[in-house]
Amino acid sequence: MAFIKRLGWYMIGLSIGIVFLTFFLKKKSEETGSEFCYFPNCRVLKDLRSKPLSYSDEIKVLFANKSLDSTAIAYFLTEGDIDFKNSDTKSTPCKTYKIEGYLKEKEAVLTVTNCNAKVVVKNISIPQ
Repeated sequence: MAFIKRLGWYMIGLSIGIVFLTFFLKKKSEETGSEFCYFPNCRVLKDLRSKPLSYSDEIKVLFANKSLDSTAIAYFLTEGDIDFKNSDTKSTPCKTYKIEGYLKEKEAVLTVTNCNAKVVVKNISIPQ
C-alpha cells in the first residue's frame, strides 16, 4: 500500500512539473523567437532561412510576370518538405536541395543551392 501511495504522490509532482515546464518553455520560445529543430528537415529549412536569398534569372522572370512572389518562396522555406533522396547533400561547397510544397494549390518543387554565405533559389517546377 505504501508503494501505491508514493507512486501517486510522484505522479502528481511529475504532472505539475510537466505543466510548469510546458508553460515556461512556450513563453521563452515566443519571446526569443527560437524554435527547437531536431529533425533533418527542420534543421535544413532553418539554415536556409538564416542566410540571405538571391534569385536566379529564371526566378526573376517569374517575379516580373507576377506568377511567383516572395511569399511563395517564404512558404517553401517554412512549410516545405525536403526531398533528401533527390537532393545533392554531399557536394561541396554548395549543396542542392529540392523542397516540395504547394504553389497556388498545386504541388511544386523548389530547387535551392545552399552555400556558406547565401542561398540561391534556382528554379521552381510543377510536376505533371
